[in-house]
Parts: sequence; C-alpha cells; structure tokens
Amino acid sequence: MAKILNAPLTKNPYVLKWVEEQIALTTPDYVMWIDGSAEQLDQLRNEVCALPEGHNDKMYRLNQDKLPGCIYHRTLPNDVARVEGRTFICTPEKDGAGPTNNWMDPAEMHAKLNKLFTGAMKGRTMYVIPYSMGPIGSPLAKVGVELTDSIYVVLNMEIMTRMGKRAFENLGDENPDFVKGLHSKALVDPEERYIVQFPQENAIYSINSAYGGNVLLGKKCFALRIASYQGKNEGWMAEHMLILGVKRPGDDEVKYVTAAFPSACGKTNLAMLIPPKYYREQGYETFTVGDDIAWMKPGKDGRLYAINPENGFFGVAPGTNENSNFNALASTRKNTIFTNVAMNEEDNTVWWEGLTKEPPVFAREWKGAKVNGKAFVADGNKLAHPNSRFTAPAINCPCISPEFDNPQGVPVSAMIFGGRRESTTPLVYQSFDWVHGTYVGSAVSSETTAAATGEVGVLRHDPMAMKPFIGYNVGDYWAHWIEMGKILGDKAPKIFNVNWFRKDEEGHFMWPGFGDNMRVVDWILKRVSGEADAVETAIGYLPKPEDINLSGIEDEVSQETLAKLLSVDKDLWKKEVAQMRDYYAELTAGGAHIPQELYDVLDKIESKLG
Repeated sequence: MAKILNAPLTKNPYVLKWVEEQIALTTPDYVMWIDGSAEQLDQLRNEVCALPEGHNDKMYRLNQDKLPGCIYHRTLPNDVARVEGRTFICTPEKDGAGPTNNWMDPAEMHAKLNKLFTGAMKGRTMYVIPYSMGPIGSPLAKVGVELTDSIYVVLNMEIMTRMGKRAFENLGDENPDFVKGLHSKALVDPEERYIVQFPQENAIYSINSAYGGNVLLGKKCFALRIASYQGKNEGWMAEHMLILGVKRPGDDEVKYVTAAFPSACGKTNLAMLIPPKYYREQGYETFTVGDDIAWMKPGKDGRLYAINPENGFFGVAPGTNENSNFNALASTRKNTIFTNVAMNEEDNTVWWEGLTKEPPVFAREWKGAKVNGKAFVADGNKLAHPNSRFTAPAINCPCISPEFDNPQGVPVSAMIFGGRRESTTPLVYQSFDWVHGTYVGSAVSSETTAAATGEVGVLRHDPMAMKPFIGYNVGDYWAHWIEMGKILGDKAPKIFNVNWFRKDEEGHFMWPGFGDNMRVVDWILKRVSGEADAVETAIGYLPKPEDINLSGIEDEVSQETLAKLLSVDKDLWKKEVAQMRDYYAELTAGGAHIPQELYDVLDKIESKLG
C-alpha cells in the first residue's frame, strides 16, 4: 500500500479516481502531490543532487555564483531524443490517425501499456503534478495532471508549465476536462519505449524514457498532439509556431506575428530577434511571446488571439552563443536545467559546441567521462550531445513580452511559414487569401542535397512544421484550417512564406539572415497595414525590390542580388506543383482526406504558370 506523503490538492472526483487507479496499477512506495512551493521544490533538488555518483537520477548543482539556481543532468546514452518511431496516436479507426502518425488499436495498446506499467513504480515515489498550459485564469488555457516517478520531470515541468496547486484553479472541483498523463522511467528500455496519445480519452502514456520531449508530457504530447485534436473539436488552433511582437516607430500598438518552420530553419532566432542597428536606431522594438507553440482562438472582436501555452524554453544548446542568439543564452543564466551538455570542471559550469571557440581543458563529456576537452574535440568527438538541451524560464529572456501572461492572449496580424530551400522559393511572398495560405502551409518543406540523397531538390515535407505533431488525420487538419478561415473571415491574419536559405550559383547564401530578417518582417507588417505595394505573380504577392529596406547591408545584398532573391522561376514552380500533386497522392493513398479546396489552389497556380 503506497504511503501518501501529503494531502491531495483537489477535491475533483475525476482527478482523485484516476490517480487512485494509476497508484493501484504502478504500485509506488510513496505518493507526493506537487504543490509548486519553493520549499517542496528545494527538498526535491536537494534529494536528487545528494544521490550517489552513477545513479541514473543523479543531478548536479552548478557554480551558484556564475549560474545561480542552475543544475545539470545527463540521461542514459540510449535515451537522448524524441522517438518518433515509438510515438503513437491511438484512435478507434486507423483513419483517425491518418498517414503521418503511427497507429495502434486502443484496446491493443492499452493491453500492452497495462502490462508494462504494472508495478513499474515499485520502490519509487509517484509525483502527482497538476499543471496549466497557458496563464492561470486564461480562457485559452488547459489543465493537465502528470504522474511520474522522475524528479527530473518534476523540476522541468516547474519551468515549462504553470505547475502546482494553482493549476487546479482553472479546473475546479467538478470538471472532468483535464488531460491525463502517466509516465514511468521503468527500465529505460528502448525496445519497450512508448509515447502514446489517446485523443478521444484526453490521455497520454509514456514509458521507458527519461528524456525531455518523451516525458515532459505538457510539451509536444499535450500542447500539440492532444491540443490539435481538441482545437478541431472546439474551434481553435494548436500550432508549432513562435509568437513575436514588433513595435514599429509611429505605431500605436505592438503587432504580433506567428511563424512555423521545420527544424534548423531559424525559428528560435526569429522568436528572439534583435533588430539590426539601423532598425534599433529608428526605434523598432521586438518582444518574445513564445518560441515554439501557439494556441490561437477567435476573440470577442473576431480577431485571432494567441497564447504561448508554455512557461519556459526547452532549447537545443549546441550552436547557441552570444552572437547566434544573445537572448536565448541570456535566458539560461539562472534557474535553468542543462541536459547532456558538457561540464567545465575548471569552474563547475557548462559548455557545448559553439558556446566559445575553445573548449575547456578540464571537462566531463556528456556521458560523464573526464577528458582533456581540447584533445577530445581535436579527435573529432563532441563534448556535448548534438541534441543537448537547456530548460530555461521564459521570464529570464531579456526581450520577453509584457503580454506573456495576458490571459486573453495577443492579436495575430500575420502568420509566416518557411523552409530551407536553396532554389525555387523567393525570399518572401504573401498568399492570395486564407485558403491559398493553407496550401502554402501544407507545402512547407526543405530540400535535400545531392550528398544526402543522390538527387538535388528532393523535398522533405513537413506541413505547417507539424508533421510529427498532428494528433489526427492530416487531411482533416487542413480542413480545420480552412474552416477557421471561414470563421475569421476578413479578420483572418494574412499568411506569408519566407526563405532565408536561397543560394547563388557558387552555393553561397544570398541573404544574411538572423537580425536582418527584421527587414522582411517589416515588409510583412507594412503589407498587413496597407503601407506597402506588391507585385502579383503566379505563386502570390511579392515585394517590389525598393520596398525591402537594405540600409546598412548594401555591401552584402546588392539590388541585383535582391532581384534574384525575389525572382520566380516558372519552370521550377511547375516542378513544385507536380511534386505537391505527388505528395497529396501519397497522403491520400495512406488514408488522408485532402480537402478539394487545396487541389483547386494547385489548379490555379498551374494555370497562372501557363
């Protein structure tokens, strides 16, 4: 019989009954309800940092003068990333999950999970974590309860969500509408590792992992896979999008854009954008509302409003430095958890590739071995794992928006899609309308290279940057986008596509990127407010070259280069249309219900291309 260490934090019978059932299944020795208090969290930090060397749960306090409140953890080498191949959407019919998800019959999966979870917490403590995705009291927020046997999960969830007894304020004592999450490290066995979503049951199960996105169930599992399904049913949107605010000189209010990019396409950099010197001198300001996920719902005025359901940043460490992303690095300076980075033993701080030019000499690489860092790196080894992470409170970010905790969210003026395209796609273009914009989102992709595939220009599709995160049939997801456009009508955000990665004939990037992407965002906002003209092409509205402000980068981007960046090659776009038809056909063969409206867009583009 499990010993209950403190009183339950709610009288909600649905929560209490579910927790009791999972205690009976997993048979922990102890049960602790996480109230979110500083005293309780300090107790857990002390406990996990006092564990002996070599213990799988062990965490380390870092230099508290240089990194106050920061701690370090390393996972097992077989447990260092999200595992898409072990991630399932379980719906009564396979058709409900669609071709972009792994599917299993719910009864079959429950039988498998029940066997794995039976007694999985014996000898351990079950932590009951109530949490809110979104600001407490927000009509856009949702409540989850995660049960876990990992202090690492508790401490990360404290950063990434609004965690503790206050989360139950959003739920109340009679409401059954909460997302159930059960996680156990169990044996951390990769052969029996499962991350499973049951959308109809509002439930998530994760077993045999102790890493990040597999176990912080509020993140991708809830905030995208479950929430996207909830949004379809309830008339809102859960998207893999950053939220950026821009205050332009002369504007009365901050304007907000959301943006969705596949990995390695500059999403975090745009979320924490620092405008170039020229723009700062003009009085432009930028504000981060979110770096990863946006929940968006029509407001009373008919506009679309967005919140960031998260409360922190779960960022990739390698490559992050003062030059590449000053604000992201600044966010990690206190009360941050570092996972699988290297330890600098000279001063008990952290290091990763790209942080500084020279690695530390006295170091522990990410698996824990003491090494001469310089010699280790010189031999071709990585001190930090390429997917090593920091979990940092959003409040640490120097450019965090004053509206970050606004329960009503922020009004969205524009949505931006983008991918990594060496050719074909211009620097920026605007969709003709919302349905065309939905098509543009469905076509998000990055090009492979000859070295990787043997053929240049093969598209790796990642629609809306949501391919691994859509909690139901991808075709129905696109149909929901089209339906949201009808609801929003003329108040719908304008939709744009950007491409920072176009190359010239010698293979050099033509656009400087990073802070200079402000120049493109500026044109986008001018289009939204009717201040800038555009050129109509077969694929959408493009800027007139003179409307992209090149002040300060004239030596880097000539007018000739800009003209190339804004060019539309009809032959390449005919191939693009053909590839999209093939992609839709592939999805349809897998059971996707592609809306006819998207085929109509393809027909129109093809007709305009001649």
